[in-house]
Amino acid sequence: MSLGRRVARVAWWAGALLALALTLVLAQARAAFGHRAEGARRERMEHSPQWQDSHFENPQPLYNDIWGSFTGMFDASPDVSPSEPVPTVPGDHRRWETPPATGLRVTWLGHSSSLIELDGFRVLTDPVWSERASPLTWIGPRRWYAPPIALEELPKVDAVVISHDHYDHLDYRTLLAMKDWDTTFVVPLGVGAHLASWGIPEAHIAELDWWERTRVGGLELVATPARHASGRTGLDKDATLWAGYALLGPRHRAYYSGDTGLFPAMKDIGARLGPFDVTLIEVGQYNRAWPDWHIGPEQAVLAHQWVRGRVLLPVHWGLFTLAPHGWTEPIERVLAAAAQSGQPVLVPKPGQSVEPEAPPALERWWPQLPWKTGAQDPIVSTKLN
Repeated sequence: MSLGRRVARVAWWAGALLALALTLVLAQARAAFGHRAEGARRERMEHSPQWQDSHFENPQPLYNDIWGSFTGMFDASPDVSPSEPVPTVPGDHRRWETPPATGLRVTWLGHSSSLIELDGFRVLTDPVWSERASPLTWIGPRRWYAPPIALEELPKVDAVVISHDHYDHLDYRTLLAMKDWDTTFVVPLGVGAHLASWGIPEAHIAELDWWERTRVGGLELVATPARHASGRTGLDKDATLWAGYALLGPRHRAYYSGDTGLFPAMKDIGARLGPFDVTLIEVGQYNRAWPDWHIGPEQAVLAHQWVRGRVLLPVHWGLFTLAPHGWTEPIERVLAAAAQSGQPVLVPKPGQSVEPEAPPALERWWPQLPWKTGAQDPIVSTKLN
Protein backbone atom coordinates (compact mmCIF):
# COMPACT_ATOMS: atom_id res chain seq x y z
CA MET A 1 0.00 0.00 0.00
CA SER A 2 1.35 3.40 -0.93
CA LEU A 3 2.13 6.04 1.68
CA GLY A 4 -0.64 8.25 0.32
CA ARG A 5 -3.24 5.50 0.70
CA ARG A 6 -2.07 4.74 4.24
CA VAL A 7 -2.35 8.41 5.19
CA ALA A 8 -5.82 8.57 3.65
CA ARG A 9 -6.92 5.46 5.55
CA VAL A 10 -5.59 6.81 8.86
CA ALA A 11 -7.35 10.12 8.18
CA TRP A 12 -10.60 8.28 7.38
CA TRP A 13 -10.46 6.27 10.60
CA ALA A 14 -9.58 9.37 12.62
CA GLY A 15 -12.54 11.19 11.11
CA ALA A 16 -14.83 8.23 11.79
CA LEU A 17 -13.73 8.02 15.42
CA LEU A 18 -14.19 11.75 15.86
CA ALA A 19 -17.68 11.55 14.36
CA LEU A 20 -18.52 8.64 16.66
CA ALA A 21 -17.24 10.54 19.69
CA LEU A 22 -19.29 13.61 18.76
CA THR A 23 -22.36 11.45 18.24
CA LEU A 24 -21.95 9.90 21.70
CA VAL A 25 -21.45 13.32 23.31
CA LEU A 26 -24.53 14.74 21.60
CA ALA A 27 -26.55 11.69 22.61
CA GLN A 28 -25.52 12.19 26.25
CA ALA A 29 -26.34 15.90 26.14
CA ARG A 30 -29.52 15.71 24.07
CA ALA A 31 -32.01 15.52 26.94
CA ALA A 32 -30.27 18.37 28.78
CA PHE A 33 -30.59 20.61 25.72
CA GLY A 34 -34.33 20.72 26.29
CA HIS A 35 -36.92 21.32 23.60
CA ARG A 36 -37.98 24.08 21.24
CA ALA A 37 -41.35 25.72 21.79
CA GLU A 38 -44.08 24.56 19.42
CA GLY A 39 -47.77 25.03 18.78
CA ALA A 40 -49.72 27.30 21.13
CA ARG A 41 -46.61 28.01 23.20
CA ARG A 42 -44.75 29.26 20.13
CA GLU A 43 -47.75 31.32 18.99
CA ARG A 44 -47.91 33.03 22.37
CA MET A 45 -44.20 33.86 22.18
CA GLU A 46 -44.65 35.43 18.76
CA HIS A 47 -47.22 37.85 20.20
CA SER A 48 -44.74 39.15 22.79
CA PRO A 49 -43.52 42.75 22.34
CA GLN A 50 -40.02 41.33 22.95
CA TRP A 51 -40.26 38.95 19.93
CA GLN A 52 -38.55 40.21 16.78
CA ASP A 53 -37.68 38.24 13.64
CA SER A 54 -37.90 34.73 15.17
CA HIS A 55 -36.14 35.52 18.43
CA PHE A 56 -36.37 37.69 21.54
CA GLU A 57 -34.54 41.01 21.71
CA ASN A 58 -33.60 43.50 24.40
CA PRO A 59 -34.84 47.09 24.04
CA GLN A 60 -31.18 48.06 24.49
CA PRO A 61 -28.98 45.69 22.40
CA LEU A 62 -26.07 43.92 24.09
CA TYR A 63 -22.58 45.21 23.34
CA ASN A 64 -19.92 42.57 22.65
CA ASP A 65 -16.21 43.17 22.22
CA ILE A 66 -15.10 39.85 20.72
CA TRP A 67 -11.43 40.78 20.58
CA GLY A 68 -11.53 42.04 24.14
CA SER A 69 -13.11 38.75 25.26
CA PHE A 70 -10.29 36.83 23.59
CA THR A 71 -7.43 38.94 24.95
CA GLY A 72 -9.03 39.05 28.38
CA MET A 73 -8.43 35.33 28.78
CA PHE A 74 -4.69 36.06 28.92
CA ASP A 75 -5.16 38.59 31.73
CA ALA A 76 -7.15 36.41 34.10
CA SER A 77 -6.64 36.72 37.83
CA PRO A 78 -4.58 33.94 39.44
CA ASP A 79 -7.44 33.70 41.96
CA VAL A 80 -10.37 32.98 39.64
CA SER A 81 -11.24 30.04 41.90
CA PRO A 82 -10.57 29.29 45.58
CA SER A 83 -7.34 27.58 46.59
CA GLU A 84 -8.80 26.58 49.97
CA PRO A 85 -12.23 25.14 50.86
CA VAL A 86 -15.01 27.70 50.91
CA PRO A 87 -16.77 27.80 54.31
CA THR A 88 -20.41 26.75 54.08
CA VAL A 89 -23.27 26.28 56.53
CA PRO A 90 -24.74 22.80 56.04
CA GLY A 91 -28.28 22.06 57.12
CA ASP A 92 -31.30 19.79 56.92
CA HIS A 93 -35.09 20.04 57.02
CA ARG A 94 -35.17 20.82 60.74
CA ARG A 95 -33.90 24.34 60.04
CA TRP A 96 -37.27 25.34 58.56
CA GLU A 97 -39.38 24.05 61.42
CA THR A 98 -39.04 27.52 62.99
CA PRO A 99 -40.43 30.26 60.72
CA PRO A 100 -38.57 33.58 60.42
CA ALA A 101 -39.40 35.93 63.26
CA THR A 102 -39.65 38.88 60.88
CA GLY A 103 -41.60 37.01 58.21
CA LEU A 104 -38.75 37.28 55.68
CA ARG A 105 -35.68 35.03 55.45
CA VAL A 106 -33.24 34.20 52.66
CA THR A 107 -30.93 31.18 52.47
CA TRP A 108 -28.26 31.74 49.83
CA LEU A 109 -27.03 28.43 48.42
CA GLY A 110 -24.30 29.74 46.11
CA HIS A 111 -24.38 31.47 42.72
CA SER A 112 -28.02 32.32 41.96
CA SER A 113 -29.73 29.57 43.96
CA SER A 114 -31.57 30.92 47.00
CA LEU A 115 -34.55 29.91 49.12
CA ILE A 116 -36.69 32.94 49.93
CA GLU A 117 -39.23 32.63 52.76
CA LEU A 118 -41.71 35.45 52.53
CA ASP A 119 -44.89 35.82 54.59
CA GLY A 120 -45.33 32.07 54.94
CA PHE A 121 -44.45 31.20 51.33
CA ARG A 122 -41.24 29.62 50.02
CA VAL A 123 -39.70 30.42 46.65
CA LEU A 124 -36.58 28.75 45.24
CA THR A 125 -34.60 30.70 42.64
CA ASP A 126 -32.62 29.13 39.77
CA PRO A 127 -31.83 25.83 41.54
CA VAL A 128 -28.55 24.21 40.46
CA TRP A 129 -27.53 21.13 42.47
CA SER A 130 -25.45 19.43 39.75
CA GLU A 131 -21.68 19.11 39.89
CA ARG A 132 -21.26 21.15 36.71
CA ALA A 133 -23.11 23.97 34.96
CA SER A 134 -23.16 22.01 31.73
CA PRO A 135 -25.27 19.61 29.66
CA LEU A 136 -22.56 17.00 30.31
CA THR A 137 -21.42 15.45 33.56
CA TRP A 138 -17.71 15.35 32.75
CA ILE A 139 -16.91 18.78 31.28
CA GLY A 140 -17.94 22.37 31.95
CA PRO A 141 -17.69 24.79 34.90
CA ARG A 142 -17.44 22.76 38.10
CA ARG A 143 -18.85 23.93 41.42
CA TRP A 144 -16.35 24.76 44.16
CA TYR A 145 -18.25 23.00 46.95
CA ALA A 146 -21.10 20.56 47.38
CA PRO A 147 -24.62 21.94 47.84
CA PRO A 148 -24.82 23.10 51.48
CA ILE A 149 -28.28 21.54 51.77
CA ALA A 150 -29.33 18.38 49.96
CA LEU A 151 -32.26 18.76 47.61
CA GLU A 152 -34.33 16.25 49.57
CA GLU A 153 -33.72 18.20 52.80
CA LEU A 154 -35.45 21.33 51.54
CA PRO A 155 -38.88 22.14 52.95
CA LYS A 156 -41.95 22.15 50.71
CA VAL A 157 -41.47 24.88 48.14
CA ASP A 158 -44.46 26.85 46.85
CA ALA A 159 -42.76 28.13 43.69
CA VAL A 160 -39.55 27.58 41.74
CA VAL A 161 -38.60 30.56 39.59
CA ILE A 162 -36.25 30.25 36.62
CA SER A 163 -34.75 33.44 35.19
CA HIS A 164 -33.51 32.03 31.85
CA ASP A 165 -32.23 28.85 30.26
CA HIS A 166 -28.43 29.15 30.53
CA TYR A 167 -26.90 26.12 32.24
CA ASP A 168 -25.86 27.91 35.43
CA HIS A 169 -29.54 28.82 35.98
CA LEU A 170 -31.59 26.04 34.38
CA ASP A 171 -30.10 22.71 35.38
CA TYR A 172 -31.52 19.60 33.72
CA ARG A 173 -30.56 17.10 36.41
CA THR A 174 -31.91 19.29 39.22
CA LEU A 175 -35.21 19.92 37.44
CA LEU A 176 -35.50 16.22 36.65
CA ALA A 177 -35.24 15.49 40.37
CA MET A 178 -38.02 18.04 40.98
CA LYS A 179 -40.45 16.89 38.30
CA ASP A 180 -42.80 15.24 40.79
CA TRP A 181 -42.77 18.13 43.25
CA ASP A 182 -46.13 19.62 44.13
CA THR A 183 -45.01 23.14 43.27
CA THR A 184 -45.42 25.83 40.60
CA PHE A 185 -42.54 26.39 38.19
CA VAL A 186 -42.54 30.03 37.05
CA VAL A 187 -40.51 30.62 33.89
CA PRO A 188 -40.13 33.18 31.08
CA LEU A 189 -41.75 32.60 27.68
CA GLY A 190 -40.48 29.51 25.88
CA VAL A 191 -38.66 27.98 28.85
CA GLY A 192 -41.71 25.89 29.68
CA ALA A 193 -40.95 23.73 26.64
CA HIS A 194 -37.72 22.56 28.30
CA LEU A 195 -39.52 21.69 31.53
CA ALA A 196 -42.35 19.86 29.78
CA SER A 197 -39.81 17.77 27.82
CA TRP A 198 -38.28 16.72 31.14
CA GLY A 199 -41.57 15.44 32.51
CA ILE A 200 -42.83 18.42 34.52
CA PRO A 201 -46.63 18.59 34.08
CA GLU A 202 -47.93 21.52 32.06
CA ALA A 203 -50.39 22.24 34.88
CA HIS A 204 -47.39 23.01 37.14
CA ILE A 205 -45.76 25.46 34.69
CA ALA A 206 -46.59 29.19 34.70
CA GLU A 207 -44.96 30.84 31.67
CA LEU A 208 -44.76 34.63 31.75
CA ASP A 209 -43.83 37.58 29.57
CA TRP A 210 -42.35 40.70 31.15
CA TRP A 211 -44.78 42.39 33.54
CA GLU A 212 -47.12 39.40 33.57
CA ARG A 213 -48.21 37.94 36.92
CA THR A 214 -49.18 34.65 38.44
CA ARG A 215 -50.46 33.86 41.92
CA VAL A 216 -49.56 31.03 44.27
CA GLY A 217 -51.97 31.29 47.16
CA GLY A 218 -51.53 34.73 48.68
CA LEU A 219 -48.17 35.30 46.94
CA GLU A 220 -48.00 37.17 43.66
CA LEU A 221 -45.04 36.64 41.32
CA VAL A 222 -44.30 39.15 38.56
CA ALA A 223 -41.83 38.52 35.72
CA THR A 224 -39.79 41.70 35.40
CA PRO A 225 -37.69 42.90 32.45
CA ALA A 226 -34.01 41.98 32.36
CA ARG A 227 -31.18 42.68 29.92
CA HIS A 228 -29.54 39.42 28.94
CA ALA A 229 -29.80 36.52 26.46
CA SER A 230 -30.65 32.82 26.29
CA GLY A 231 -29.68 29.57 24.59
CA ARG A 232 -28.51 26.03 25.30
CA THR A 233 -27.11 24.63 22.05
CA GLY A 234 -25.42 27.46 20.17
CA LEU A 235 -28.14 27.18 17.53
CA ASP A 236 -30.99 28.55 19.65
CA LYS A 237 -29.69 31.98 20.65
CA ASP A 238 -32.46 34.06 22.25
CA ALA A 239 -35.13 31.51 21.32
CA THR A 240 -36.54 31.84 24.86
CA LEU A 241 -37.05 34.90 27.04
CA TRP A 242 -35.08 35.99 30.13
CA ALA A 243 -36.49 37.77 33.18
CA GLY A 244 -36.17 38.81 36.80
CA TYR A 245 -38.91 38.42 39.40
CA ALA A 246 -40.77 40.47 41.95
CA LEU A 247 -42.25 38.46 44.82
CA LEU A 248 -45.17 40.33 46.37
CA GLY A 249 -46.46 38.98 49.67
CA PRO A 250 -49.07 40.32 52.06
CA ARG A 251 -46.40 42.14 54.10
CA HIS A 252 -43.05 41.86 52.30
CA ARG A 253 -41.62 42.27 48.82
CA ALA A 254 -38.49 40.76 47.32
CA TYR A 255 -36.76 41.28 43.97
CA TYR A 256 -34.51 38.84 42.12
CA SER A 257 -32.69 40.29 39.11
CA GLY A 258 -31.72 37.12 37.26
CA ASP A 259 -28.78 37.74 34.92
CA THR A 260 -28.83 41.28 33.58
CA GLY A 261 -26.96 44.34 32.55
CA LEU A 262 -28.07 47.73 33.80
CA PHE A 263 -31.05 49.14 31.88
CA PRO A 264 -33.38 52.13 32.27
CA ALA A 265 -36.55 50.10 33.00
CA MET A 266 -35.11 49.11 36.38
CA LYS A 267 -36.48 52.44 37.56
CA ASP A 268 -39.91 51.35 36.29
CA ILE A 269 -39.62 48.11 38.27
CA GLY A 270 -39.04 50.12 41.42
CA ALA A 271 -41.85 52.57 40.68
CA ARG A 272 -44.41 49.90 39.78
CA LEU A 273 -43.53 47.09 42.18
CA GLY A 274 -41.25 48.47 44.90
CA PRO A 275 -40.07 49.26 47.41
CA PHE A 276 -38.47 45.88 48.09
CA ASP A 277 -37.48 44.69 51.54
CA VAL A 278 -34.63 42.71 49.98
CA THR A 279 -33.06 42.60 46.53
CA LEU A 280 -31.08 39.63 45.21
CA ILE A 281 -29.01 41.13 42.41
CA GLU A 282 -26.26 39.48 40.44
CA VAL A 283 -22.81 40.94 41.09
CA GLY A 284 -20.25 38.53 39.60
CA GLN A 285 -19.07 36.92 36.35
CA TYR A 286 -18.58 40.25 34.57
CA ASN A 287 -16.10 41.58 32.02
CA ARG A 288 -15.51 44.92 30.33
CA ALA A 289 -15.84 43.17 26.97
CA TRP A 290 -19.50 42.32 27.67
CA PRO A 291 -20.75 44.98 30.11
CA ASP A 292 -24.40 44.56 29.13
CA TRP A 293 -24.57 40.83 29.88
CA HIS A 294 -23.67 41.05 33.57
CA ILE A 295 -24.21 44.17 35.60
CA GLY A 296 -21.00 44.22 37.67
CA PRO A 297 -20.63 45.15 41.35
CA GLU A 298 -20.94 48.93 41.27
CA GLN A 299 -23.89 48.90 38.90
CA ALA A 300 -25.55 46.21 41.04
CA VAL A 301 -25.54 48.67 43.95
CA LEU A 302 -26.98 51.31 41.63
CA ALA A 303 -29.66 48.89 40.38
CA HIS A 304 -30.57 48.13 43.99
CA GLN A 305 -31.30 51.82 44.42
CA TRP A 306 -33.17 52.10 41.10
CA VAL A 307 -35.58 49.30 42.04
CA ARG A 308 -36.02 50.90 45.47
CA GLY A 309 -34.42 48.16 47.52
CA ARG A 310 -33.87 48.39 51.27
CA VAL A 311 -31.27 45.62 51.79
CA LEU A 312 -29.05 44.11 49.07
CA LEU A 313 -28.08 40.43 49.09
CA PRO A 314 -25.52 39.86 46.28
CA VAL A 315 -25.88 36.69 44.19
CA HIS A 316 -24.31 35.15 41.06
CA TRP A 317 -20.90 34.76 42.65
CA GLY A 318 -19.07 32.34 44.92
CA LEU A 319 -19.66 28.98 43.18
CA PHE A 320 -18.49 28.81 39.54
CA THR A 321 -15.61 30.24 37.51
CA LEU A 322 -17.33 31.97 34.59
CA ALA A 323 -15.19 35.11 34.16
CA PRO A 324 -11.51 36.09 34.52
CA HIS A 325 -11.84 38.25 37.65
CA GLY A 326 -10.74 37.04 41.10
CA TRP A 327 -13.40 35.04 42.90
CA THR A 328 -13.62 37.42 45.87
CA GLU A 329 -13.49 40.58 43.77
CA PRO A 330 -17.28 40.93 43.24
CA ILE A 331 -18.08 41.08 46.94
CA GLU A 332 -15.16 43.38 47.77
CA ARG A 333 -16.32 45.82 45.10
CA VAL A 334 -19.97 45.60 46.17
CA LEU A 335 -19.08 46.42 49.76
CA ALA A 336 -16.90 49.34 48.67
CA ALA A 337 -19.64 50.78 46.44
CA ALA A 338 -22.34 50.21 49.05
CA ALA A 339 -20.28 51.97 51.71
CA GLN A 340 -19.96 55.02 49.46
CA SER A 341 -23.71 55.23 48.88
CA GLY A 342 -24.83 54.10 52.34
CA GLN A 343 -26.61 50.93 51.20
CA PRO A 344 -26.92 47.99 53.64
CA VAL A 345 -25.59 44.67 52.31
CA LEU A 346 -26.03 41.09 53.54
CA VAL A 347 -23.21 38.65 52.76
CA PRO A 348 -24.19 35.23 54.12
CA LYS A 349 -21.98 32.19 53.80
CA PRO A 350 -23.30 29.63 51.30
CA GLY A 351 -26.07 27.79 53.13
CA GLN A 352 -26.56 30.46 55.79
CA SER A 353 -30.07 31.77 56.48
CA VAL A 354 -30.44 35.50 57.18
CA GLU A 355 -33.33 37.84 57.91
CA PRO A 356 -32.94 41.20 56.13
CA GLU A 357 -34.95 42.98 58.81
CA ALA A 358 -32.77 41.52 61.58
CA PRO A 359 -29.40 41.30 59.83
CA PRO A 360 -26.36 39.68 61.45
CA ALA A 361 -23.10 41.59 61.74
CA LEU A 362 -20.99 41.43 58.60
CA GLU A 363 -18.55 38.51 58.72
CA ARG A 364 -15.75 38.50 56.17
CA TRP A 365 -15.74 34.74 55.67
CA TRP A 366 -13.80 34.89 52.37
CA PRO A 367 -9.99 35.28 52.23
CA GLN A 368 -8.23 38.56 51.62
CA LEU A 369 -6.96 38.39 48.04
CA PRO A 370 -5.82 41.00 45.52
CA TRP A 371 -8.68 42.53 43.55
CA LYS A 372 -9.23 45.27 40.98
CA THR A 373 -11.33 48.22 42.01
CA GLY A 374 -14.19 49.67 40.01
CA ALA A 375 -11.90 52.50 38.95
CA GLN A 376 -9.26 50.05 37.71
CA ASP A 377 -11.68 47.83 35.82
CA PRO A 378 -15.02 49.62 35.34
CA ILE A 379 -18.10 47.73 34.19
CA VAL A 380 -20.35 50.27 32.50
CA SER A 381 -23.42 49.17 30.58
CA THR A 382 -24.20 50.88 27.28
CA LYS A 383 -27.29 52.70 25.97
CA LEU A 384 -28.60 53.86 29.34
CA ASN A 385 -30.13 57.05 27.94
